[in-house]
Order: sequence, then C-alpha cells, then structure tokens
Amino acid sequence: MIDRRAWALVPVLSGLLCGCWSPPADTRSPAAQESPFWQAEFDGAAATRPSEESWNTEIGNRDAEGWGNNELQYYTDDLANSALDGTGHLVISARPAPAGSELPCHTQEFCTWTSARLTTEGKVALTRGRVEVRAKMPTGTGLLPAIWMLGDNGVEWPGQGEIDICEVVGGEPRTVYGTAHGPTYFNEDGISGSATLPADASRAFHTYSVDKEPRRITWSVDGEPYFTLTPSKLPAPSDWVFEQDMHLLLNVAVGGDWPGSPDSSTPSPATMTVDYVRFYGTGRT
Repeated sequence: MIDRRAWALVPVLSGLLCGCWSPPADTRSPAAQESPFWQAEFDGAAATRPSEESWNTEIGNRDAEGWGNNELQYYTDDLANSALDGTGHLVISARPAPAGSELPCHTQEFCTWTSARLTTEGKVALTRGRVEVRAKMPTGTGLLPAIWMLGDNGVEWPGQGEIDICEVVGGEPRTVYGTAHGPTYFNEDGISGSATLPADASRAFHTYSVDKEPRRITWSVDGEPYFTLTPSKLPAPSDWVFEQDMHLLLNVAVGGDWPGSPDSSTPSPATMTVDYVRFYGTGRT
C-alpha cells in the first residue's frame, strides 16, 4: 500500500529545497484572518437549546403571512425542531406536523409541516468582516434551508437589506445560491451567484461564508469565492443598504414559491446540522 502521507510531503519538500515554496493565499478579508469576536460552537447537552443570550426562536406562519413566500411550515420552539445533539452541533429539523395539531397556516387552514427559525436579532450582529457557518444542509423536493442575514436599520423589508449566505433549493441538491436583496432588487429580482458542490449538500459539511466589506460583499464555499457584489452591479448605486449591523438567521423552510411543494420523496425529518457559526471583524454582542 502507498503511504499517501509520505507522497503528500514531496511537493512541499521540493519547494523548500528550491526556495520557491509559499503557503496558499488566504482569500479571507483582513478582519477574518484574526480571531472571531463572537462564535457559537454548540457545545452542550443533547436535547437542550442553544444559548438564549445569543439566539431567538421565532414561532408561527399565518401571522407572518407564510413568511413572505407562502411556505407550509409552522415554526415552533419544540426541541423536536431545534436542539443541540450533544456532539457539538445544532440540529434544525423540518417534520410533518403531528396529527391533530391544527397549526394555523397562511396558504391553507393548517400547516402540514413544523420546523424552526433561529435568529440573533437584537443580540449579535456583524458590522464589517466575515461570517462563517459550517453546516450540512438538507436536500429534497419542496425544501429550502437557508443561512442568511437581515439588516438592523429598522426599515421595512426589502429596504432593510438581506444577504443570503447559502440557500439550497428543492431539486437542486448540489447548487448553493448566494443572493442580496434590497430596495429595488428583491424576490426573483435579487442579485445572485451560485456555486456547484461535488455532491449533494446533505452528504457533507461545508463552510459557507460572506465577507462584508465597505461597499463590497463576497460569497465563498469552503474558502473558494464564487460571487462578489459592489454598488456598480445594482440598479442604482444609492440602493446599497449593507453598511449597517446585520443579524443572522438559520431555518429550514418547506414548500412555497421557490421550491414548490414537498412530496413522498421529501426526507422526513429534513435536518440542517450546524457545526459552528463565527463572526470576524467588528459587530455587536
């Protein structure tokens, strides 16, 4: 058997002998090359909640008008929908609603799924720097898991500003979307880029990141940038609304305008497993 560890050293040693080796370039923003100013590592006992000092759990569907997308899930604070797993992860699970639960829904009488939506609103926010989230995303018909940010400027959406760090939609299990929404570019007119994973997003952990710099946002997967947004790409440069504090959201949506409805092939439960969240640069804690 070939010793792969020995072979892996050959290019490094060759570079050192000729004096031409240098470490790989660090593509992160300068702020992200420092220690995080806030992080959630989700170390805790199984079947417990993440720290309430940093996290809120939102509830409902009908009053939120299907969360703006005619979604079918009712967000709960039940441990069945969001909890630590005892091995350093936060698990967010979308599940069929229990029989007889009668959870009020926007698009129909009762919601047929439950899930969870966790936010750091009012508790933790990034002003400038990088957010990194290492996660395994669920895939399947009718699912829309998301890692994203909203602005804290007090303006009604979409003027509030939204940065979608990672969305994996419905039947596109290997595609990661990064999108920005603002005053004149929102919903299907959001400005977006995408990256292709080597396998379904549910098969392995990946690190989904955004570098939020002055008048520049860059999306990355596993340290590889794939999309950059500047004011010059907007309908009008004055529509840039991202020079502000922005909080983080983690959720698994089911059904709605983009992914369509779930069917018999949709995983149940459909789980997002989050290894960590880290904020670098400057912000509010």
